[in-house]
Amino acid sequence: MKVIVYSKPHCIECNVLKRFLSDYQIEYEVRDCGSNPAYLEEVKKMGFLGVPVTVVGNQAIHGLQPDAILEALGRK
Repeated sequence: MKVIVYSKPHCIECNVLKRFLSDYQIEYEVRDCGSNPAYLEEVKKMGFLGVPVTVVGNQAIHGLQPDAILEALGRK
């Protein structure tokens, strides 16, 4: 299942989230909202105002929610 992380470079929650995904050996694509404003527009279209936002399949999860991410991946 494809995992996308919308983040910004100096976002502490974003960095913790990416470390969590790496620790659990979950492959993910990073979409840097700091360098590409179009990604921030995608986040807004999902109904969120900030990052991190993790998209697992068709499910968007806002903030640092490891349990929700694992559940969406069927690992819980």
